[in-house]
Amino acid sequence: VQLVESGGGLVQPGGSLRLSCAASGFTFDDYGMSWVRQAPGKWLEWVSDISWNGGSTYYAESMKGRFTISRDNAKNTVYLQMNSLKPEDTAVYYCAKKAPTDEYDYWGQGTQVTVSS
Repeated sequence: VQLVESGGGLVQPGGSLRLSCAASGFTFDDYGMSWVRQAPGKWLEWVSDISWNGGSTYYAESMKGRFTISRDNAKNTVYLQMNSLKPEDTAVYYCAKKAPTDEYDYWGQGTQVTVSS
């Protein structure tokens, strides 16, 4: 199993970024996927989940209305569109595969998002 995130970078407050996570090594459309982030000096924070077919999505309260998770099962890729970014969104963003038990069983290497003027 391999999960490779991309799309991070430096963006000004109020800006947007779209993160991608390319998956391989498993049947992608059998599993839910998640985005999780870790800010400097802080614990991991759950960001968003998407079901196997994209029919159900879930967000942490502070991301609702600003972030959108989606997936393209034909491309084995999950996305996180982030709008109205704030400095407190600065973190390493990881995508994670969900096991049938709803725990995370595989993680990507992460992509850095820095929101700063």
